[in-house]
Amino acid sequence: MPTRAQAISRYKGKPAGEFGLEVKGIELGVPAKVHGAALSFDACGGDGGEGYDAALIKALRTNEAPATLFINRRWAKANTSLVRELAADPLFEIGNHGTTHAPLATRGQVAYGIPGTANIGAAYDEVIDNQKYLADEFGIQARLFRSGTAHMDELGAALCRHVGLVPMNFTVNLDAGATFPAATVTAQAMLLGAGDVGIGHFNRPASGTSAGVARALPGLMAALASRKLSLLKLSEAFAPARS
Repeated sequence: MPTRAQAISRYKGKPAGEFGLEVKGIELGVPAKVHGAALSFDACGGDGGEGYDAALIKALRTNEAPATLFINRRWAKANTSLVRELAADPLFEIGNHGTTHAPLATRGQVAYGIPGTANIGAAYDEVIDNQKYLADEFGIQARLFRSGTAHMDELGAALCRHVGLVPMNFTVNLDAGATFPAATVTAQAMLLGAGDVGIGHFNRPASGTSAGVARALPGLMAALASRKLSLLKLSEAFAPARS
C-alpha cells in the first residue's frame, strides 16, 4: 500500500476535478456482465448514528439476500461485537465507510454542510485509518470505499484506486439517509434492476428502512430471478482497484 508521503507526492499540485456523487472515477452501478444488482447499507456512527437496525439484518438473513455493509470507524468502535458478527456472516461483506465520515475531498469541499477533508494527506487518513482499523481489529480486508455523505472529488476517487479500493456509490437511493417512510423504501427497492446498486442505512433502527426493505425483498428477488438476475455482494462485481 502506498504510504501517506507517497500519496501526497503523487497527487501534489494536481487539480481536484469535480466534486459530487457521480464524478469521474466513482462506480455507481455494477457491470452488466455480472447479471445482477446489489444492496448496500451504511453505518455512519457519530451523534445519533450509532444504532443497529437488527430488523433489517434479520430481513436480509430471512430472505437470504446478500448485501455490502459500509462501516465507518465511529460506528465500528461503538459496536465491536456486532462488526465481528456481521463480518463472520458469509451473506455480508464489509466495506470501508471512512474514518470520520467526512466527504472525501482534497480542497475541503462541503456536502450537506459537512466539510470535506482538506487536502490529500487528510483524504488519505480518512480512507486508510479506517482501512487499517478494520484489518487490525477485525481481520477485515475491505475492497470497497464509500465516503461520508457519498461525496468525493475526482482526485479522491483516484486516491482510492491507488490504494487498491473501489470508490463505490449507487444508482438507487433506498431511504434518503434513513428519512423515507417504509412505503417509499419499498417502492425504491423495487426499482432495482440489472446493474443497479441501492443505498440504505442500517444504523437507524427507528427509520422506515427495515420495514420497507422487508416488504420489498420477496418481490424484488422474484422479479430479478425472472430476468435471470440475482442480488450479489459488490466485491463479486469488481476486481481489486489499482491505478
